[in-house]
Amino acid sequence: MSSVLVAGVDIGSTTAKALVLKDGEIIGGLIGPTGTNPALAGKQILDKVINDTDYTASDIKYIIATGYGRVSAPFANKTVTEITCHGRGALHISPQIRTVIDIGGQDAKVVSLGEDGRIIDFVMNDKCASGTGRFLESAAQLVLNVPLEDLGELSSKATSTCKISSTCTVFAQTEIVSLLASGESKENVIAGLHSSIANRVIGMAKRVGVKPEIMMTGGVAKNIGVKKALERDLNMEVIIPGDIDPQLVGALGAALIASEIFTNSQGGG
Repeated sequence: MSSVLVAGVDIGSTTAKALVLKDGEIIGGLIGPTGTNPALAGKQILDKVINDTDYTASDIKYIIATGYGRVSAPFANKTVTEITCHGRGALHISPQIRTVIDIGGQDAKVVSLGEDGRIIDFVMNDKCASGTGRFLESAAQLVLNVPLEDLGELSSKATSTCKISSTCTVFAQTEIVSLLASGESKENVIAGLHSSIANRVIGMAKRVGVKPEIMMTGGVAKNIGVKKALERDLNMEVIIPGDIDPQLVGALGAALIASEIFTNSQGGG
């Protein structure tokens, strides 16, 4: 029997992700900027993944698109919500996962999963940048003048955690300026930023219930400071995917669903 290749494309507000499975095994995955044309970004990142393999676009049997830009992805066979795809991807990585915390560029979501893997409930913050990657990015670039990728390490050097009470990105920046002017270190301010995000997300999580095991996905999962703040305030371990970039979990879930749909259409299940 010939190999079956399927793909998942997760078109987020800031990044587009694509992942290709061959007979259920990952053979490639990439992340790129979404830019101003979500459909084009999704297609381009998928093409790049395929070009890095020994296959061509015609070899892909089925494509699932997810993320906010999924509605403008004519190259996909079907679209599926990011809630479903992140849950599916997290369960594939670890079947014991019961809570998924996904913090992306401009939204944050918490998904509660049952023992059978089905989604019990979810909550999503997509109306405000507070508690998201954009919140951290704006603070890092516009106020703190430090690289975004250095925030996690810098927060580990904090001697105390500043209180940042505002949930508005703009007002939080004003708070940060005041804290720095009063003599607070950047490290302590960054720790406060991470704590603020953790508090915001935990408030969301409590609405659906938080059950271990917990997995964190999305770009902010790469920030060790946010992970530690969540663990401290939840008093639970938070797992970060180890064998796959945490930003690719949604695309993985989409590809797994694509595989199931194609296999069933061929009478294979």
